[in-house]
Amino acid sequence: MDDLGVRRRKPIHDTATIPDQRPERSNFSGFKVVVGTCFTLFLAVAALLAAVWIFVDSPIEPLSFRYPDCPSLVGPLNLNDKLQHAEHLFEGKLVGAESIATIGDIFYTGTADGKIIKIDNGKLSTIATLGTPPCGQPEHEPNCGRPLGLCASALGKLFVVDAYLGVFEVDPNTGETAVLVPATLMVEGQKFGFLNDLTILDNGSKIYFTDSSSRWQRQHNCFLVMEGTCDGRLLEYDVNTKITHVLLSGLCFANGVELSPAEDHILVCETTMARIIRYYIKGKKKGQHEVFAENLPGLPDNISPSSFGGYWVGLATVRSREAFSIVDLLAPHPWLKKLMFKVHIQYTHSEHKAIP
Repeated sequence: MDDLGVRRRKPIHDTATIPDQRPERSNFSGFKVVVGTCFTLFLAVAALLAAVWIFVDSPIEPLSFRYPDCPSLVGPLNLNDKLQHAEHLFEGKLVGAESIATIGDIFYTGTADGKIIKIDNGKLSTIATLGTPPCGQPEHEPNCGRPLGLCASALGKLFVVDAYLGVFEVDPNTGETAVLVPATLMVEGQKFGFLNDLTILDNGSKIYFTDSSSRWQRQHNCFLVMEGTCDGRLLEYDVNTKITHVLLSGLCFANGVELSPAEDHILVCETTMARIIRYYIKGKKKGQHEVFAENLPGLPDNISPSSFGGYWVGLATVRSREAFSIVDLLAPHPWLKKLMFKVHIQYTHSEHKAIP
């Protein structure tokens, strides 16, 4: 009691800390929250994919096929960094250069804006424009043009194949152009869709060129690979008779083409199948074809002769046992490829249609 005779209450809190009497939240409860959240997200994604599958049309009708087991990058295929030390020429000035032809010491190439460029003693000049502007965007390509393969004959003539416009002869001095094979030409009942590369006999009498597909154009080349369409062709144009006919059909993305040194056979890169086909144009096997190289460590694009008797082949993408290969994974699963491209269209809000 104090002096007033009143008993003071003991303070509710003193200076000591009162222990927390609440029960501890179990780790299991937290785990249930995480699992529940993940399951909810899974259901949401599954519902979205189901809706896309049902309501969105696929731009491709993929086929099922399988590659041989990926090669291992050992021995001659061992990885190296030699190209990392290559000198970059005309960086930012030659956009989309696909192929190179030489006449003497002068180089020629084509660019993404439909131009044929001459490179003489380090100087660039435009000698021809194949299409009509505007240029610069993928949607402009069918009118602007997209020169791909270039080849010079032993007589000093320059030949160009444009993915959309046809096969041209271009005067390397004046830039004057002449259409040899227009892209509108129907050959043996099939139209051109994606003209790609060419090569020519030394005497200039015949031109051999590829049409990658009549279904897909160059701007949709990834659709062609994923679909596995095999409507590519190897064709021959006779300069004297001006007649074009088909040598070989049923190719899966016919791409780079090159004559053998003896001019008795032609090599054609079959991009989708990761292989190179040999077609005989002379000798006992004339008109026959066979596999020249298969199960390449990537998808082949252009092919050119080398100085040591072999060939240089550019690979658009890598296939190997040591690395993940998306093309090998997707090849036998058409439904998965369909779903991917349905999602792609839904995400980009764009339409990608095959040639009607």
